[in-house]
Amino acid sequence: MTTFVDRVELHVAAGNGGHGCASVHREKFKPLGGPDGGNGGRGGDVILVVDQSVTTLLDYHHSPHRKATNGKPGEGGNRSGKDGQDLVLPVPDGTVVLDKRGNVLADLVGQGTTYIAAQGGRGGLGNAALASARRKAPGFALLGEPGDLQDIVLELKTVADVALVGYPSAGKSSLISVLSAAKPKIADYPFTTLVPNLGVVTAGSTVYTIADVPGLIPGASQGKGLGLEFLRHVERCSVLVHVLDTATLESERDPLSDLDVIEAELKEYGGLENRPRIVVLNKVDIPDGQDLADMIRPDLEARGLRVFEVSAVSRQGLKELSFALAGIVAEARAAKPKEEATRIVIRPKAVDDAGFTVTLEDDGIYRVRGEKPERWVRQTDFNNDEAVGYLADRLNRLGVEDELMKAGARAGDGVAIGSEEDAVVFDWEPTMAAGAEMLGRRGEDHRLEAPRPAAQRRRDRQAERDEAEQEYRGFDPFA
Repeated sequence: MTTFVDRVELHVAAGNGGHGCASVHREKFKPLGGPDGGNGGRGGDVILVVDQSVTTLLDYHHSPHRKATNGKPGEGGNRSGKDGQDLVLPVPDGTVVLDKRGNVLADLVGQGTTYIAAQGGRGGLGNAALASARRKAPGFALLGEPGDLQDIVLELKTVADVALVGYPSAGKSSLISVLSAAKPKIADYPFTTLVPNLGVVTAGSTVYTIADVPGLIPGASQGKGLGLEFLRHVERCSVLVHVLDTATLESERDPLSDLDVIEAELKEYGGLENRPRIVVLNKVDIPDGQDLADMIRPDLEARGLRVFEVSAVSRQGLKELSFALAGIVAEARAAKPKEEATRIVIRPKAVDDAGFTVTLEDDGIYRVRGEKPERWVRQTDFNNDEAVGYLADRLNRLGVEDELMKAGARAGDGVAIGSEEDAVVFDWEPTMAAGAEMLGRRGEDHRLEAPRPAAQRRRDRQAERDEAEQEYRGFDPFA
């Protein structure tokens, strides 16, 4: 059964926004109380949050589909819908978020670091919010926007100061078990370690983390063995420690060739050339191991490498090694640039930026792309003529009509608003820009206007009766 997962594909869906409500206030003795439809609630976001208590992506391996809740629709009486609840997904420290093409979207390092993986949809406005002096009683409301749908990849890169690398059974797990309180599985057969083990080491006033990476073999960077799966866990380390087995039972192997093979794999993987190296000659408690260490130490030092002879069994040389690593880690931390205070970057919109574009495509369709036009289309109920006319007015005020004319569009040409996947396509008529005039004074209700004086109402009624009588007297049935 899988117990450690460091790469998953996650399908996240934010909540949809609630629809606005079209309602007219009704109360005894107030038959025409005006519009009182409330706004829809916002859809919930999907948020990734770094949690130090989480060490694996196993939960998302078993349940890769996650969805936030939708916003509630608005109601009459100016009652707004409830917002959808955000879905918070805890991830391990060091999680990298990528899209399906491999582009990095976020690098989550540090407790509490957050990233919004999918944005919830906006709630639609109710007819109370759409009322104006010209549109006193709108008979429509705006629809809620759909939430984002995202397919993302989560990769875990262990956040450790020191990485132990080496051949299988070189003694990395034994070394980390005596340097820290970690209790990895230890055995005398290859590939005992199937997952990275992490431990905390205290040396003087310096506290640092140390990780042993599952055994590397030739071809690991191309996917052979376990190396490719776990080489990413050495990317964040400050120092690489080569653990060489000086008591190997394999006749065709020796510590120097092991070092060359591992270095070749690290070079092939890339990005680790500037990390300081330390060589640990392990198992020197065995007589043959000590003899071999004495033989190869001059060659290693000739390469400019610091060499430590240790034994995880007898604890020989461990104190010197731990303090040496602490010194390198402290230097690396001091060399890191200090985090600057958060700067607010203001990017004003260009003077000539209309907020949308109009392009003529090969099939003769004029495509309109822009955040506002596409959002307005998603919010429109096309089964309601008044709502369609309202959309026409908004597009006209934004300048879409003028840009279509400049682009050469004529009556009857096809116009698409949005991307190819979810565009709204219609045959364009220039008079569409005057949607309010075509449909009349939409939303107006003369009954809601201020009442006329009683004398004026009597005169108007008398004038209507006189007009009807004149028409009756002038009627000739034989004409």
